[in-house]
Amino acid sequence: MLALDLSGSMNQPDMALGNRPVDRLTAAKAVLNDFLERRESDRVGLIVFGRQAYVLTPLTLDRDTVRAQLDDAVVGLAGQETAIGDAIGLAVKRLRSQPPGQRVLIVLTDGVNTAGVLVPDKAAQLARDNGVRVHTVAFGGDGTMSVFGFQLPMPGGGDDIDEATLRAVAEATGGRFFRARDTGELAGIYGEIDRLEPVERPGEAVRPKIERYAWPLAVAWLLALLAMVRPPRLRAKDGVA
Repeated sequence: MLALDLSGSMNQPDMALGNRPVDRLTAAKAVLNDFLERRESDRVGLIVFGRQAYVLTPLTLDRDTVRAQLDDAVVGLAGQETAIGDAIGLAVKRLRSQPPGQRVLIVLTDGVNTAGVLVPDKAAQLARDNGVRVHTVAFGGDGTMSVFGFQLPMPGGGDDIDEATLRAVAEATGGRFFRARDTGELAGIYGEIDRLEPVERPGEAVRPKIERYAWPLAVAWLLALLAMVRPPRLRAKDGVA
């Protein structure tokens, strides 16, 4: 299950994508789309959170639907605040039906838990008790933006990220904590998570191929040959018994 922060701070344009400045959400979408491309045969769902947490896509093998919902997500869709604990709690509820060992949540956020009814440490206990492994990704720059090679401060930049809490959540559930300050680091982190959580693909059933068409084909050719060489049947002449 992917959990994506859509709080107001994700609108900060302190990231770069293809040598052009973009906001944090745009950079996160690009990396998540690439991650989804690699998760063939995996069941993936999408939760977004701001003031509240919502399931945009339940666990599904249809990655195109997940991508479509991800592309449509916008900052503020779930409110301007950050309910990290509620997002984890909702993911645990959705992952309970999955086989043990395959209950994995990846949380991407750029802030501090400021909303919701479930605080992150209690959510981590809930995840641990239900066998859900939580990887946490703290994403955000240092409050500056590169312009022609110069680092310029951004109005409202430098948002605090509660790295200590995110690290504690990951450690309590057997997951990993990551810190990404730019798009390249974020891509590397999801590549590492892809390695840590390989897709369990069932082995392909191999059926021995036994060609049996040769025998009926040979019989058909033999009958055709006999029909050609057999003398024509004499017809009785008129008036002769």
